[in-house]
Amino acid sequence: MKKKNVVVIGGGTGAYTALSGLKNYPLKLSVIITMMDSGGSNRVIRDEFGLLPTSDIRQCMVALASEKSHELLRQLFTYRYNAGTGITGMTFGNLFMAALTDIHGSQEVAIEKTCEMLDVQGEILPVTYDNVQLIARYENGRQVLGEHYIDEPDPELGKYKIIELELIPQAKVNPKAIKALMQADLIILGPGDLYTSVICNLIVKGISDAITKSKAKKVYVLNLMTKFGQTHGFSASDHIETLEKYLGKGAIDICLVNRGNSYPKGILEKYEEEGAIPVKDDLGNPTSFRVIRKSLDSDKVFEKVRSDNLKRSLIRHDPKKLARTIISLL
Repeated sequence: MKKKNVVVIGGGTGAYTALSGLKNYPLKLSVIITMMDSGGSNRVIRDEFGLLPTSDIRQCMVALASEKSHELLRQLFTYRYNAGTGITGMTFGNLFMAALTDIHGSQEVAIEKTCEMLDVQGEILPVTYDNVQLIARYENGRQVLGEHYIDEPDPELGKYKIIELELIPQAKVNPKAIKALMQADLIILGPGDLYTSVICNLIVKGISDAITKSKAKKVYVLNLMTKFGQTHGFSASDHIETLEKYLGKGAIDICLVNRGNSYPKGILEKYEEEGAIPVKDDLGNPTSFRVIRKSLDSDKVFEKVRSDNLKRSLIRHDPKKLARTIISLL
């Protein structure tokens, strides 16, 4: 039987989570990855090496690496240095791909060679190979340039809504990403930061059109928590409304909503300190799309790596639960 084509759109931890569960099923998997990251180790990759960000690509490679690939290789690609002048916080995988790009003279070839080495079971598709930055415009009139400053804004700015997200300059889309979307049976948006992991892909010219024209079912995985600076105070319907601004009304067929939110009190307090709370489900029973409510969160609370300079999600979706639900939609 022909394998179903499933395309995940996102970046970072969210895409890693979705792919980690889905790779255990007989699917033809593709992931369209954001290339606008500018924080942490990616800042060094961009500023020092003049390359496009690689952290999200690396995470997706590790998620889709086959069991045949050596465990030591997978560990190496996620290893983060916690000492050393200039490399503290950097990952081995990012440095490896920077070296491979220097050897081959092409970041695209470096990605292909790394996928071969890790025996990646799926297509890793950067949304663009152009060097671009995100610019966010807020409801108070301010503008911010750079993904990192949108992701972790100053305390005052983070309370305001983003009214527009754009690319500087406009990016040329990766044609392989368009092809994957047009051939898809299922397109998964998220989980992940609404603006800096999902919408940043949609504003690359050609992506939104390809999603809406594709005959695939379009599924949005609603985040578990709000995000200060991006979805501060957002309910579930606010997330959908924002997505539809970039995709068009009625573009989403299914929304997956976590049912439960029985998180440890101490963890919720940590989130509240950062201005984040569980996303309120106010979707009801809409007529324009289907809402599926299931327990999708992980029982595990994730610890931050000591040398990691960026904020990370402590509460995440469970890869197995999420994958089972997605598979049931095919």
